[in-house]
Amino acid sequence: MVSEKQENNNLNEFFKNEYASLKGYVRSKISHTSESDAEDIIQDVALRIFSRPTDALPIRNIGGFVYNAIKNKIIDVMRTKKESVHDEKTLEQAWTEFTGMFYEGEAENYSKELQEQLKMAIGKLKPVYHDIIIAVDFEGYTYREISQETGIAQGTLMSRRHRAIALLLKYLETDKN
Repeated sequence: MVSEKQENNNLNEFFKNEYASLKGYVRSKISHTSESDAEDIIQDVALRIFSRPTDALPIRNIGGFVYNAIKNKIIDVMRTKKESVHDEKTLEQAWTEFTGMFYEGEAENYSKELQEQLKMAIGKLKPVYHDIIIAVDFEGYTYREISQETGIAQGTLMSRRHRAIALLLKYLETDKN
């Protein structure tokens, strides 16, 4: 039976020798990933492997175990990763719909001036409020997805969004007067 220290030495040696190959593997599986994304995935997997309980079964095939863990992490990342809104038409529609939260009437009737005021008001928000508004209302993330990604409780995220909307209403009321 391999001792815990020997297993850690074998893992260290494997990661040292195979790091470039592991990065290449990650980048081949996710076409839109950057160098830092690939490194983040590998480091997250390494951290989880090295953080295993001491009474866990020993790893018999280190290469197979690591590559399988990386494959599973890639699947997790691909399931949860959403694309930011870059399409101008989609972004404009999102602004229009978001503006509708503050004023009654037809969504198409909101002026560019009102939308610009709203954009400026969002820019005045603290980063935690700004981020939750963008993530939920523009990028389509759910509270659950954000919570899983950040570790922040869903209730806290809902409260932040509620406070952010209240602040936006206050900013818009001040601008209106």
